[in-house]
Amino acid sequence: MPVSDPVPDPLSRERAHLTSSRAALRAMREDVESLDIKDVTANWVNSLVLGRQIEDRIKALADLADTPLFFGRLDYLHTTQEGQRFYIGRRHVHDAGGDPMVIDWRAPVSQPYYQASKKDPQDVGLRRRFGYTGGDLTAYEDEHLSDPAELETTSRLLQTEIERPRVGPMRDIVATIQPEQDGIVRSGLSGTVCVQGGPGTGKTAVGLHRVAYLLYAHRERLARTGTLVIGPNRSFLHYIEQVLPALGELEVQQATVDDLVAHVEVRGTDEAATAVVKGDARMAEVLRRAVRSHISLPKESLMVVRGSRRWRVPVHELEEMVRELQDRDIRYGAAREALPQRIAHAVLVRMEQAGEAPDDRVQNAVARNAAVKAVVKECWPPVEPAKLVLRLLGDPEFLAEHAEGLLTEDEQKLLLWAKPARSVKSAKWSAADAVLIDETRDLVERTHSLGHVVLDEAQDLSPMQYRAVGRRCTTGSATILGDLAQGTTPWATESWAQALGHLGKPEAVVEELTAGFRVPREVIAYASRLLPHMSPGLAAVESVRENPGSLAVRHTADPEGLDAAVVAACVESLAHEGSIGLIAADARIAPLAEALTAAGLAYLSPGEETTAESRLTLVPASLAKGLEYDYVVLDEPAAVVDGEPDERTGLRRLYVALTRAVSGLTIIHSAPVPEQLGAL
Repeated sequence: MPVSDPVPDPLSRERAHLTSSRAALRAMREDVESLDIKDVTANWVNSLVLGRQIEDRIKALADLADTPLFFGRLDYLHTTQEGQRFYIGRRHVHDAGGDPMVIDWRAPVSQPYYQASKKDPQDVGLRRRFGYTGGDLTAYEDEHLSDPAELETTSRLLQTEIERPRVGPMRDIVATIQPEQDGIVRSGLSGTVCVQGGPGTGKTAVGLHRVAYLLYAHRERLARTGTLVIGPNRSFLHYIEQVLPALGELEVQQATVDDLVAHVEVRGTDEAATAVVKGDARMAEVLRRAVRSHISLPKESLMVVRGSRRWRVPVHELEEMVRELQDRDIRYGAAREALPQRIAHAVLVRMEQAGEAPDDRVQNAVARNAAVKAVVKECWPPVEPAKLVLRLLGDPEFLAEHAEGLLTEDEQKLLLWAKPARSVKSAKWSAADAVLIDETRDLVERTHSLGHVVLDEAQDLSPMQYRAVGRRCTTGSATILGDLAQGTTPWATESWAQALGHLGKPEAVVEELTAGFRVPREVIAYASRLLPHMSPGLAAVESVRENPGSLAVRHTADPEGLDAAVVAACVESLAHEGSIGLIAADARIAPLAEALTAAGLAYLSPGEETTAESRLTLVPASLAKGLEYDYVVLDEPAAVVDGEPDERTGLRRLYVALTRAVSGLTIIHSAPVPEQLGAL
């Protein structure tokens, strides 16, 4: 919109624009609500689809009272935007005449809001940031990028927004995206990006905002192909689920890896050593061999009877068809469907040579002939993925045959069930077994590929899980998010190059975020003492946040008084504004729950939404990854380490727990803290 003459009270003018913008958004919503589609659809199907699209549009135009409609302003100097002023917000808003009142943060004209600087002003004369209290505009702050006399300073409003206490699920960061984050967010759809980022660097938010950007820039394509966000567990997905809807994006699906491969009911668990072998990439070849072992060459010629005529296909010709399909190495199921058509075609050639004129209907009829079906069943029988995996895990000879040269005898013994299951339904499948079944299903029939997949906390996946995710984006792209230092599974990946290879995206660009915006410097520096002992060579996060007094380590001499000391620390933390997380080793959750209840402190479980009245969450260390709290009370660090099968995994679990705090961390311990942390 054109720049108007300055007025004595800029804040009042900006508030007036906010009021007008909200009214315009309300009018846009009312226009959609008033649409009458009775006479514009050809049938009930079209009416249903259009009605659903209108419902989604109405939801996307919702005005969230406590969410600022715009958070910034750009005043351009020259070029095509000469003398133009743009308000930057979460979604586009226009007035009755169609002129923009708020520009979507994803639009090209908005990019300088995140990228412009004194060194590279990008034709921006003024960048204005707005401060809000609730939904009310209460402050603004100007940067004159074209004024050499004005020093480059850190935005006070930007810092306040980053540090603002939070209650409830994760929120968007459109007002605070940093230049290095913006470059990743706006990277193209065709390429896969892997983001390595330590705690507080915003990698999860970057991934979610990249989805929102891609949906803006490639909406039609992604509407056809679909998008998916994959998280480590349901608690994490619940925590992030409001970010995209707040940006007006309602169609993105969310799932865990276990959801993707839920072809059987998971009722069992594996020992760590067994899970490591099941998750090893070598299992893909074992399964491929097992599937292909069902193929056999025909033993005799084929005779097809049609009416009074008989047509013979010699055994050597049938062998050639089977071998040719084997050599092509296409999906087992696709080849099985192709074989009867190949045989039928050979019969049709003989019919034509005899002077007949068969058409496609005749070929299809021959392909369905009982004799042809019998040959196909003999040479290329159907394979049921779950039954094949059932046999592989229960039949030592079958496993040995297909694991020869791939798995050692000890590894094979780890795979075999002590008591083989009698059927697919009665088997106590583990999560790793479900991944094997998913791999087998893909060997039989191609898995549907999406346009874009976001995989968060990726460092914890096994090679076979990476393959399962990769199958969902073979023709699309992906955003991979993770931190190698936070790998807490026995099969956690050692390098992103390995992970991307298993994913099928070896050409992906790896970006590293090293600037921390959420975790205080004192806290991240303390946690980073563990890095040399668990992830040597990985760069420590450099936090930009100074928050003196954000770390307290308190020793309780009497182990019997540990629970009381933890409860007292929770009460102390609750005196502050924002969310509180009490993180403890899984084995300590039950006694701490009793102690909180006895003290009259209500608490939530991970995944339950915090509110102003209920701000304390009791978090098992195994579920803490990806979550953030304004204040964290960490119970007995040594117990967190001891709760894992090995020291490296334990130290990584502790590193995760130490880095969940945004404003303050209080550590309560009776046993000595792990020596790798040293003295405070």
